[in-house]
Amino acid sequence: MEFDKMQNYDREAEILKVLGHPVRLKIIAGLISQTCNVKKIWECLALPQATVSQHLALLKNKGIIEGQREGVEVYYHVVSKEARRIVQSLFEAPSEP
Repeated sequence: MEFDKMQNYDREAEILKVLGHPVRLKIIAGLISQTCNVKKIWECLALPQATVSQHLALLKNKGIIEGQREGVEVYYHVVSKEARRIVQSLFEAPSEP
């Protein structure tokens, strides 16, 4: 591997900072497997709705997730390919030698 001084890693670094919080990491890991609304997320994580909403707002503002309105509910899904790859690589089973 060579070091590329011309390569810009700002976006990747920003994603890593955002994913560095355990709650946000759990949210992304869950949203990779299924689209969910806020109620389902806070019920699954056993956290207050306000806490989950704050984390979702940050993830949305950073372009990692998007929400799609269906009636009165908003369903969230991961749109950042980089975040998806990072989280999936954290939790994939180690390969056998």
